[in-house]
Amino acid sequence: MDYSHVRATDPAVADAIVDETDRQRTTLSMIASENHASAAVIEAQGSVFTNKYAEGYPGERYYAGCQYADVVEELAIERAKELWGAEHVNVQPHSGSQANMAVYFAMLSPGDRILSLELEHGGHLSHGHPANFAGQLYDVEHYRVDPETGYLDYEQLAATADEFDPDAIVSGFSAYPRQVDWERIDAVADAVDAIHVADIAHITGLVAAGVHPSPVGIADFVTGSTHKTIRAGRGGIVMCGEEHADAIDNAVFPGVQGGPLMHNIAGKAVGFGEALDPSFTDYAEQVVANARALGDQLADHGLSLVSGGTDTHLVLVDLRDSHPDLSGGDAEDALDSTGIVLNGNTVPGETRSPFDPSGIRAGTAALTTRGFEEDAIREVGDLIAQVLDAPEDEETLAAVSERVDELCAAHPLYE
Repeated sequence: MDYSHVRATDPAVADAIVDETDRQRTTLSMIASENHASAAVIEAQGSVFTNKYAEGYPGERYYAGCQYADVVEELAIERAKELWGAEHVNVQPHSGSQANMAVYFAMLSPGDRILSLELEHGGHLSHGHPANFAGQLYDVEHYRVDPETGYLDYEQLAATADEFDPDAIVSGFSAYPRQVDWERIDAVADAVDAIHVADIAHITGLVAAGVHPSPVGIADFVTGSTHKTIRAGRGGIVMCGEEHADAIDNAVFPGVQGGPLMHNIAGKAVGFGEALDPSFTDYAEQVVANARALGDQLADHGLSLVSGGTDTHLVLVDLRDSHPDLSGGDAEDALDSTGIVLNGNTVPGETRSPFDPSGIRAGTAALTTRGFEEDAIREVGDLIAQVLDAPEDEETLAAVSERVDELCAAHPLYE
């Protein structure tokens, strides 16, 4: 990629861009919320659409000169409708959290009640954590996973909903490795007269490809990110039925945002177009196959997987049994020193601080984009286990780092 204009204007920023490009090329990105966008998506996101204000919606803008912004946004909307089978789509949210905010803003009032998956059990900040706007504006209660199985406890969810009487039930996750029974949660929401908001931020691509069940047409609202398993421009998305279209559009703009980021929407349009190609289904299937291979390999090394495995793009490892003296934060640091980039993560029944938790979370979306298949992923699992067994052994770390370099060279990125 050519950064000559940045180099001429601001060498310090150019250096950082080049260094980050090199970092991505020479490390294994296993953070479950990350992926590698195509060069086409990156070009679209860096286009002259960054100059254009386009407040409003296609055909109803508050500024002149929006005819091509309309083209790009309409392409993103129509492609999203085709990908997910949604009646109405808003592609303007800046992130998945902004998408959730828009739904809450449209359908709830401050003080209303939200029932959502607890953070340490796999939920997300925007589902009602007290440090987040959702936890500060709304009365929040949580459901959890079964501590024995690691699977969602649907009976506890229903009992809590009956007692708490929420106005909204949020399904979806940030660190839950299993498929979600959207219909079962929707039935609970119907029983207590609550809206059902399904957050598919992590699995937008898996749902689009049909390798994870879809909540579209089941939940009242479906929100998500557009840059994780879908590989489109960074941002968020809201999908709903036509009966809620005006409420959602008004909540996004002018409710919680001003002008849309048209360069990001251009990236979304390109990424959605890429996902409509039949090859994307092969990609999504490989993501899940790789995650299962990774989980099996880690389990073979004696590591404890929350729920015993995965149906999605991520595995969640509880280190307390196999490595009781190793925190998730220390594991993250040791792995990062070898070029394996993942994150420490809370686990159900967390006994440590969220800032230095008991688990690690690893995703396979980015490595699959680079062309990794099961055999290579299993080797990565071996390397992770080696580091966890000897996180301070310089000889082990050096050997793993050398092999990471070889794997990166064999699966080049942005050639």
